[in-house]
Amino acid sequence: MDKVKDMMGKVGGNKAGGSSGGSAGGEDYGDKGLDAAEKKFGGGKVDPATMRSTNEKITDTGRDQFEKMTGKDIPDKFSN
Repeated sequence: MDKVKDMMGKVGGNKAGGSSGGSAGGEDYGDKGLDAAEKKFGGGKVDPATMRSTNEKITDTGRDQFEKMTGKDIPDKFSN
């Protein structure tokens, strides 16, 4: 069912299910980059799928701090 909501959110141009904060429907480029770093440097001990909520908080905090310091918004494509 979540996959259906994700697809509908992408088709509709908004976030899946209208959720905000930590658990958005899809992964943005920031999330994918953090997942790739965990796979490469985690030594096989870190599974990005199980750390999804923590990773989302990390990338959201990074985005918020960047926007706060620079005053510029990051496009949703790079950070949802």
